[in-house]
Amino acid sequence: MPDRAHHHPVDPELLPGARNAIDTCLRLKPQERITIITDTVTRGIAGALQSEVERVGSDYSLFVLEHHARRPLKYMPEIILDDLALSQVSIFAAQSQPGELSARTQMTNVVNRHHIRHAHMVNINRQIMLEGMRADFCAVDELSQRLVEQARQVDRITCKTPHGTEFEAELSPKLRWLKTSGIITRDKWGNLPGGEIFTAPMNSNGVFVVDGVVGDYLCERFGDLQSNPLTIEVENNRIRALHSNNRDLRDEFRAYTSTDENSDRVGEFAIGTNIACTHVIGHILQDEKIPGVHIAFGHPYAEHTGANWASKTHIDCVGRDFDIWFDGQQVMREGKFLI
Repeated sequence: MPDRAHHHPVDPELLPGARNAIDTCLRLKPQERITIITDTVTRGIAGALQSEVERVGSDYSLFVLEHHARRPLKYMPEIILDDLALSQVSIFAAQSQPGELSARTQMTNVVNRHHIRHAHMVNINRQIMLEGMRADFCAVDELSQRLVEQARQVDRITCKTPHGTEFEAELSPKLRWLKTSGIITRDKWGNLPGGEIFTAPMNSNGVFVVDGVVGDYLCERFGDLQSNPLTIEVENNRIRALHSNNRDLRDEFRAYTSTDENSDRVGEFAIGTNIACTHVIGHILQDEKIPGVHIAFGHPYAEHTGANWASKTHIDCVGRDFDIWFDGQQVMREGKFLI
């Protein structure tokens, strides 16, 4: 059975971000049904989302993962997948644990199959609810739309930072650009807070200095990398070399990107567009939305980008203070958009 009861009073500071999620990003209607998936750590945020759903008047189910399966999840419980298939809207607001990507993929497969408007809030915390989730997502969407229309016309994007990044992505019209601005549609589920455009690059080369954060469960372990960055050399879309004074970070990142034959392949080239995100906080969910470039190794979201390969892993890498050029025309200087 779903877990319906409120166990604690709702923190009023969480309500503006929760209302933004329910009203602006998901546009939940009273006649629709929503599934909320959370965990014990994130139950307070889920409670704020739940109270906003109750304000709208929609039918809902809420599941606390630990009540239905042992963590880390080897699979998404059938009761949750079955319930999800009945809903038009869904939210996953929980913390990631090592090895759970495949369980989350089972969930997003149902989302994709049923064209559910899904908000993915992996590792959401109170700070993100007070910052990135309070963005004006209509303004973020407008900026993202202008940017993605330009990006779809270009053959190559180059980026540099004062910290050593010099990276170039070659693009193909056969590989689609996606906009996940926080305004979530049936066509593509999105992370909240939203604010990025992305594609799978046809090819990429250069040096990418990760002095922001890395993704998945490594993010919580290593946090903000400004004082101990990870430098990645990429050749023909694959990792050629890794360098960091933090050997644990270097070795764990190498292990992660050696999981399968495509774990070391650049599967995502993205530009953050959430103008409410002004500084690295050490959490990938928000930090990848900071205006600038991030890349990811592994799964290229082939179902959306049209890439013809796959991977069981996906790890994002965020830098700081970007200059960006679209076919030689500068569109960002020192982390500020020029369009």
